Amino acid sequence: MSDKGYITTAWLVLSLALLFGAALAGVEMLVADRIAANKLQETLSQVSVLVPGADEGKAYELEGQVFYQALAGGERIGWVIPAAATGFADKVEILIGVDAEVSTITGLYVLAQKETPGLGDRIREDAWRAQFKGKSTDSPIAVTKVAKPGPFEIRAVTGATISSKTVANLVNATIASVREPLQSAGE
Repeated sequence: MSDKGYITTAWLVLSLALLFGAALAGVEMLVADRIAANKLQETLSQVSVLVPGADEGKAYELEGQVFYQALAGGERIGWVIPAAATGFADKVEILIGVDAEVSTITGLYVLAQKETPGLGDRIREDAWRAQFKGKSTDSPIAVTKVAKPGPFEIRAVTGATISSKTVANLVNATIASVREPLQSAGE
């Protein structure tokens, strides 16, 4: 192929890349609001699961961040805290349920993840997530591989220690950063 042929081919490839990139960006813009609405609906549907006894979830903005109040009869009985971090494969988004004093974890839900199928994606399993329920927020949660974890430990998903540590570290960092503001909220 001549130099002119390579240049023509290169321009064609670049033009198509720009065209398809613009088309993908346009589709993203068209569906972004729907995706956000679906994520909000999924989050609100988890409030009563993550904070037992809650009959309603209500968005609450504090210091530029959105949290969700877990309400029972109009009274706040807990919080649902969204958090995200990079896991082994991609971003992991979770919802952390805590009591009103932010002293006990009441539940954990994995909102989005793209971890390795059959390994890291097991962080979505009820049995694994249930390990967080009832844990005190007084000390950070550590990940272990022992069969009987201690009071501030959770057992790692077999073969997916990075995914397990991502979630535990995310819970620890998130609670440490929001505990004081949420405890003071609405006083």
